[in-house]
Amino acid sequence: MMKRAYNFNAGPSALPYEVLEKAQQELVNFKDTGMSLMELSHRSKEYDQVHEKALLYLREIYQIPEDYEVLFLQGGASLQFAMIPLNFLASDKVGNYILTGAWSEKALKEAQKIGNSVSILSSKDTNYNFIPKSSELRPTENAAYVHLTSNNTIYGTQWHDFPELQSDIPLIADMSSDILSKEIDISKFAMIYAGAQKNLGPAGVTVAIIKKDMLANIPATIPTILNYQTHAKSNSLYNTPPTYSIYILSLVLEWVKNQGGLKVIEKRNAEKAGVLYNCIDQSNGFYTPHAQSDSRSHMNITFTLPSEELTKKFIAESKEQGFVGLAGHRSVGGCRASIYNAVPYESCEALVNFMEKFRINN
Repeated sequence: MMKRAYNFNAGPSALPYEVLEKAQQELVNFKDTGMSLMELSHRSKEYDQVHEKALLYLREIYQIPEDYEVLFLQGGASLQFAMIPLNFLASDKVGNYILTGAWSEKALKEAQKIGNSVSILSSKDTNYNFIPKSSELRPTENAAYVHLTSNNTIYGTQWHDFPELQSDIPLIADMSSDILSKEIDISKFAMIYAGAQKNLGPAGVTVAIIKKDMLANIPATIPTILNYQTHAKSNSLYNTPPTYSIYILSLVLEWVKNQGGLKVIEKRNAEKAGVLYNCIDQSNGFYTPHAQSDSRSHMNITFTLPSEELTKKFIAESKEQGFVGLAGHRSVGGCRASIYNAVPYESCEALVNFMEKFRINN
């Protein structure tokens, strides 16, 4: 295998090397068509097989019940921030949002442009360093849905147990940065959505898993392409889909199956996170984690150093050693290592070795 960077980018992020190799092999001549998949019609039988394989693998891996639609959409999670209230926030209802970071803030802001939407729980007062307890959740009267962000890339926090709601209140989750990283019970959610560029594949495709009964009362006044019914009825082929992104998605899903499924992936992710958090915790305060211990993300490890000067030095020296993407977000500062599924354990070990040497030398 050729020398690769230690890729800790927050997104777009690392892809499995085996996936990249297969895509390279098939790039110019896909399945003896004499064309790249990027050149094929989205109505062709060759592309249709790719499309159906991606849908099938996703259903298999997550054991998605038959009463859920699986959609491939565009516009990233950001478009979903608007589509969700457009489709599901009736004029006599209230959109309920749990704020745990910048992306949930943006989701609420979009919803407030469309209908009555409020924050019902938040960790903003402590700069989003923890996930609120589900027991503190108090949905409003006439709640249209409760919306949460399952993992917070900027702040390094993650939901480890999801709220149990009354049966008539739909739970909607933005899982852009931890989908495919662990086992979850799909039936607990009315909707899950995720931009692909963390664990699913390249940027360009967004996956939405929606319970079919959510589609029953969507207003007919919504623009056609923003209506979930449109995409459900057309098998996500209403307009030209991001065919190459869906192709890579299908290869990533195949890779997950070949690894042994989500149980194996989840265990591996816990081990990777564990070795990094252990390094931070054993550093005698040289590295300080942003997230409280019970809210720590297994996808994004956020930490600060004793000074801005040391932070800059850490990032500069890490780049010289082949580490990419370790600068923290400006709202938190410090550093961040994003360790999505495709980041190998060996990369995390190499980072720990670098962190320990840097601490000793400084």
